[in-house]
Amino acid sequence: MTDPLPAITAADARTAVAAGAVLVDVREPTEWDAGHAPQARLLPLSQLGAHLDELPREGRVVVVCRSGNRSQSVVAYLVGSGVDAVNLTGGMSAWRDAGGELVADTGSPVIA
Repeated sequence: MTDPLPAITAADARTAVAAGAVLVDVREPTEWDAGHAPQARLLPLSQLGAHLDELPREGRVVVVCRSGNRSQSVVAYLVGSGVDAVNLTGGMSAWRDAGGELVADTGSPVIA
């Protein structure tokens, strides 16, 4: 039996990010443009391999996508590579529902 992948609730993710964890959004640019957390770093799943060296090797990395499925795959890969990564359960919808801010590519707040 394999250990479950590390996961975090949106409320706990907001606390972790406020304390210095890096929030990595693995959605594609069109999804990012429609609304993302202002403190997130975009690293699309399709480009992960080419940009893996941009992720911190120290500290926690919170990985998010739309629903939590793509980010779960990324967390599995990162944990296997020695990164302290956790999946944000429920994705950006959960982030927003927990009071997390979203902005569009223009920097304007997203009204849900």
